[in-house]
Amino acid sequence: MQIASVVMSVLLAAVLTVSAVAKLARVPAVVESITGVGWPASRLWVLAVVELAGAAGLLVGLAVPVLGLAAAVGAALYFVAAVVSHLRLRQSASAALGPLAIAVATVVVLVLAR
Repeated sequence: MQIASVVMSVLLAAVLTVSAVAKLARVPAVVESITGVGWPASRLWVLAVVELAGAAGLLVGLAVPVLGLAAAVGAALYFVAAVVSHLRLRQSASAALGPLAIAVATVVVLVLAR
């Protein structure tokens, strides 16, 4: 279980980092998706900082488990909020699939970390 937890934590940290970089680089599809749920494009950096903090927390959490747990819970809540935002606006289900998959992966990290 320890190896699986480490692998999942590192993969999730990588996903969070790529997502943050996409926001900071203002990748058009990312900007469109996020502004489509009402988040202002001028504040994309805030979401990127949250994701980078989560990624750092997951990696540091490999040495300090309580921090990793907090980062995983935070990441799960972040992506659940993203799913809710897409569904609340009755956007296509595919718009919510990415955040949903990441939220599920985060829950897997939490379960494996036990």
